[in-house]
Amino acid sequence: MLFEKNSTLVMTGDSITDCGRARPVGEWDGLGGGYVSFVNALLTAKFPQAGIKVLNTGISGNTVRHLKTRRQSDILDLSPDYLSVMIGVNDVWRKFDSDGTDHVPVDEYEAVYRELIAQVKPKVKKIILLTPFLCEPDKSEPMMLMLLDYIAAVKKIAADESLLLVDTQAAIDECGISPKILAGDRVHPSATGAMIIAKSFLRVCGIIDVI
Repeated sequence: MLFEKNSTLVMTGDSITDCGRARPVGEWDGLGGGYVSFVNALLTAKFPQAGIKVLNTGISGNTVRHLKTRRQSDILDLSPDYLSVMIGVNDVWRKFDSDGTDHVPVDEYEAVYRELIAQVKPKVKKIILLTPFLCEPDKSEPMMLMLLDYIAAVKKIAADESLLLVDTQAAIDECGISPKILAGDRVHPSATGAMIIAKSFLRVCGIIDVI
């Protein structure tokens, strides 16, 4: 298993991570109703003596620009041993659901993401990146087509920086479950979708037989 005993895992991102978590920092029963809570529950059930503390600092609506501004308070000030990040769907979505002013072009997205990783990497033992995703089987659909470039950017960052990568989009695509069951609006996962993400995350972290 990746995580050492009595270590701290900070999980951050946007609404998919947030899922109604407690403020200012979600922990224990305040982790929200999404994949972070499932990661914590599965870890605790499988390794009850490990003492791994999971903290949730996701914020709904955030893009990589927002995450950069809260790097200190929501990541570094919490002294994590491990960090996981899922960010990017809002960077794309703002192109389609608003006037576009909050849309983050893919070049900027990658550059800001790389800057964030460079600042945090020396402070932690390992970083795990989760690709953004969309529950959309038609890969030529405009938002999905754009998101694929952001997914590719995350994969490139992970490869260049020797980070762990959870290909969330692949997990969603390959699970064989109807997109309507996974996420009614294509973006925010149901409990089933969140569990698929959590299990994919834990497999990448060396916990193969989660269930």
